[in-house]
Amino acid sequence: MKLREIAERLEGRLEGDGEIEIRRVAGIEEAGPGDLTFFTNSKYASALRKTGASGVILADNAEAAPCAMLRVRQPYLAFAKAVELFAGADRPAAGIHRLADVASTALVSPDASVGAFSSLGEGVRIGARTIVHPHVTIARGAQLGDDCVIHSRVSIREHVHIGNRVILQDGAVVGSDGFGFARRPDGSHHKIPQIGGVVIEDDVEIGANAAIDRPAVGETRIGAGTKIDNLVQVAHGVTIGRDVLLAAQVGIAGSTTIEDTVTLAGQVGVSGHITIGKGTIATAQTGIPNSVEPGSFISGYPAINNRDWLKSSAIFRKLPELRKTIADLEARLNKLEARLK
Repeated sequence: MKLREIAERLEGRLEGDGEIEIRRVAGIEEAGPGDLTFFTNSKYASALRKTGASGVILADNAEAAPCAMLRVRQPYLAFAKAVELFAGADRPAAGIHRLADVASTALVSPDASVGAFSSLGEGVRIGARTIVHPHVTIARGAQLGDDCVIHSRVSIREHVHIGNRVILQDGAVVGSDGFGFARRPDGSHHKIPQIGGVVIEDDVEIGANAAIDRPAVGETRIGAGTKIDNLVQVAHGVTIGRDVLLAAQVGIAGSTTIEDTVTLAGQVGVSGHITIGKGTIATAQTGIPNSVEPGSFISGYPAINNRDWLKSSAIFRKLPELRKTIADLEARLNKLEARLK
């Protein structure tokens, strides 16, 4: 693809030869002739000056590069779109594979694709251009919208509703039973049937081996535009807002509300029946036992303001020294008191 074509597609300002043929997108240090790279971090300024790429995506005010330049307002977003241009259309053929098991009452759009060894239960609905890769299980009454991509070994349980342009990575489970039990008089546990629903709104991505549980009553809902990483647990009855980011190994306990544009970094744990306010950011391994005000930036366990956590962390390393100092002071005070008696 010619560089001028890429510039048009990305709506950028081209400086240099637009007739250069671009074969791929590559990192700034390994890029060579025929490659398009990008520059967003000043740490790579020296690499930018030495790059062998044929073209570079960079900000309007960035320093000049020794190659053709495509200047844009948001270089990283433009890079993402450039990668899409070269990703290729690796799309399976439309239709239902002869080795798929599809119930007679299932409705599959003619331009959708259902792979081998997939199972579609009674009353399943598959929208236009949706791709169901091999070895996917979709239980009775589940509905999938248009342009979804469902990767291998995904399990979509009964009556789950999935919107448009949703991506489920390998091994994700949507609609698994919530963890609900009532204690019997003898101390054993009686399972509470989990018959509520799960709703995944438009433009959501759910990572590999993530689990989204259904509740006993009501619903679990994932808001539009939310992105969920691998190995995330969303418990029964949780409501997640729009454009939320959940990094790997986040765990959210039941009946909690995560409001819009919240970011939970890796291994954050959230207690049940609380609310995390809009725009909150929690750093990695934060434990959140109580509700959090909108716009908070929190760390640690129990979660506190990030700046306070950083100050506390600096003190932790000095605790042995501080303990010795306090012990010495106590000893000196005891001696002084003894002399004054």
